[in-house]
Amino acid sequence: MTEVPREGEKDPTEFSDEVAAKAARKLSARRHPGRGVWFGLGMMGLIGWSVVVPTLLGAGLGIWLDSHYPGRHSWTLMLLVIGLVLGCAQAWHWVSKEEKAMRKAEEDPDG
Repeated sequence: MTEVPREGEKDPTEFSDEVAAKAARKLSARRHPGRGVWFGLGMMGLIGWSVVVPTLLGAGLGIWLDSHYPGRHSWTLMLLVIGLVLGCAQAWHWVSKEEKAMRKAEEDPDG
């Protein structure tokens, strides 16, 4: 006889699938121990620098251009914004690449 789950209870097969997925994640974490809190903090730092460096380079170049070739529009502001946009695009690309790698690792826990 199969037991029908009561209201609010999970299906037994659904529960066993959740347990199996959690066990697989724990085993994967034991096999690849480098992905902890420090790894996450390092990622945040790397993403931050990938935005900050192009922004500061753009601002620096803009300040130099404003001092040597003054014009009606501010080179500093324009290049600062361009650097910020390029840095954010670079960070977005890098994060999406890492997310794809994490999803691939979740789908293939043995590899």
